Amino acid sequence: MSEKIDKIKNLAKIRLKPVLLLLIMLIFSCPNITKSQVSSDLITGPESIEAIKSYYNGPTLPEIKLRKARRTMFLTVTAYNSEPAQTDDTPFITAFGTQVREGIVATNFLSKGTVIRFPDMYGDQEFVVEDRMNERYYYHLDIWMPEKQDSVNFGVKFLKVEIL
Repeated sequence: MSEKIDKIKNLAKIRLKPVLLLLIMLIFSCPNITKSQVSSDLITGPESIEAIKSYYNGPTLPEIKLRKARRTMFLTVTAYNSEPAQTDDTPFITAFGTQVREGIVATNFLSKGTVIRFPDMYGDQEFVVEDRMNERYYYHLDIWMPEKQDSVNFGVKFLKVEIL
């Protein structure tokens, strides 16, 4: 009888030990939850600007004025997207190793990180040079767009370009 009890104890240790360790890990790895976090008075969503202003009554950051253009040019502008036929073997990585995103421009005559604007088409929106084009295109700009149809609809334009 004693052998059966010892066998059951050993089996229980083998089976329960991982479960208990997992339970202990879960208990100690969970963040501490206070009563205020659990209450139903939680505010969801962003706070209104008025609430932030009433809470913070100190100095604020200054308004950033619109930068003046160092140089203005009229250039041929097209659009591209991350379709493999329009890019190399890494369609979502720019020539400088960054991820493609809205506001990326490809060109060969401006250095990496140059900020530009297309005031007639995009107003004050700023674009950053982070990609290159085929070397046969020099004074030419290519705006990255997420959808192929958007880039097709953009077509070829002759636009005013402000280099900041």
